[in-house]
Amino acid sequence: MKKLLSLLLALTLCLTLAVSISAQEATKPAKYVFFFIGDGMGGPQISATQYYLGTKENPDAAVPTPANLSFTTFQNVGLMTTYDATSFCPDSASTASSMAAGQKTLSGVINYDVNKEHTFKLVTEYAKEAGMKVGVLSSVSLDHATPAAFYAKVPSRNSYYDIAVQGMTGTTLDLLAGGGFKQPTGKAKDQRDVYEIAKENGFTFINDNEGIRALSPESGERVLIHLPDLAGSAAMQYEIDRRRLVAEGEDSISLAELTQSAINYLMNDKGFFMMVEGGKLDWSCHANDAATTIYETLAFADAVAVAKEFAEKYPEETLIVVTGDHETGGMTIGYATTWYDTYFNYLEEQDISYEDFDKLVAGMQESGATFADALKSIEEHFGLVAPDSENAANAQPGLVLTQQEMAALEAAYGLSMLPKAQRVIGKQEELLYGGYEPLTIASNHILNNKAGIAYTSYAHTGLQLPVYATGANAYLFMGSYDNTNIFDKFMAAMALTPDSN
Repeated sequence: MKKLLSLLLALTLCLTLAVSISAQEATKPAKYVFFFIGDGMGGPQISATQYYLGTKENPDAAVPTPANLSFTTFQNVGLMTTYDATSFCPDSASTASSMAAGQKTLSGVINYDVNKEHTFKLVTEYAKEAGMKVGVLSSVSLDHATPAAFYAKVPSRNSYYDIAVQGMTGTTLDLLAGGGFKQPTGKAKDQRDVYEIAKENGFTFINDNEGIRALSPESGERVLIHLPDLAGSAAMQYEIDRRRLVAEGEDSISLAELTQSAINYLMNDKGFFMMVEGGKLDWSCHANDAATTIYETLAFADAVAVAKEFAEKYPEETLIVVTGDHETGGMTIGYATTWYDTYFNYLEEQDISYEDFDKLVAGMQESGATFADALKSIEEHFGLVAPDSENAANAQPGLVLTQQEMAALEAAYGLSMLPKAQRVIGKQEELLYGGYEPLTIASNHILNNKAGIAYTSYAHTGLQLPVYATGANAYLFMGSYDNTNIFDKFMAAMALTPDSN
């Protein structure tokens, strides 16, 4: 009897597995494909954002209560390695190339082999050949490494002009949107303006919010979009700054709104492949700015939420994949002086990105501001209160600066008030400030540490990254694999066959 029961159970399990595999194999090819890349976004950035949001939404919770982001509930989860042909700590050019083309290459190289002799064929090129439309969106400049990897091939990621020209003269892109171009005009006399080249190749250039929000299939044969309120390095506003500007009455488009407009334009019967990058997430991690990183992750998650809403209308045809290209900064949750505690609520006090605070520091230098003036600005924008401030008695005790922290800020202030040419930067300064504005970095580090967050680097790290997927053939993205397999999985999900060569 026991043997019979065991046999029946085994048979049932086999049938269940067979049905499951059959159902997976029977899934239709993905027709509407979204690939979201949080540049520099690893597990720590995602967790910190969940913990921050959960703390903010549940201030009176008896136990720590993390919040879900739009993609953290996806049932298909994988783990991806990110190393390239150069290092376990790769750069964005090589990692984006690995995901776009399924091949390893050197740091700094976009879609060329390690000898810089042969180019790779991209998943976007295969999608285009299959009749799908292709869109690339980024919150940083559109000739930056990650967006470039989905339409360009260059031996050096710094060839910004060549990248832009390839995008505007190639046949892959239907839509390129977000930031601007870092180098729209070539250095040689015969290198023409990129915008003239774009127009000649059928691109309609849109640079106003009304035109972006009104985007539709009738907006033009091909579309190039730069947001009108770009910040430094031809990139979109940091989300923490954008929200402040909107609260002050300015009109500033978010990555989520841009994603919706892109969907409106790309929607067609043959489908589309859309890559959306949250690029400034990486930049804020380089600068060890935890609060700004969290808001960049929130903006990124909001963009994914737009794709999820679209998927509700086409559940059997839509695939959404979310991951990073590498982790940046060596972000960690837990700091020596906070032991087993965290204070994510402290991060709510910061209302400005490191980039915008740098501008305030520049103003201090120009006006000859005193250290007392600097402390007032730090209190206003980071919530860090000097012991002798009139607000110290009413401040949260953990946000009152210690004498050691005051000394660190004063040392950073002294360096920041010097013209850059006069600053003596030794190994200690490199460790403390990483080449960034000393007073800004010192303020960020102190607030981070008080909240229970720390960084190990101003560069990239070699962490493995989570991959989240939902929709048509999303099961393919489960398991543990290399970043080059992302290309393979997209090709399989769309039922496309790579060239034999």
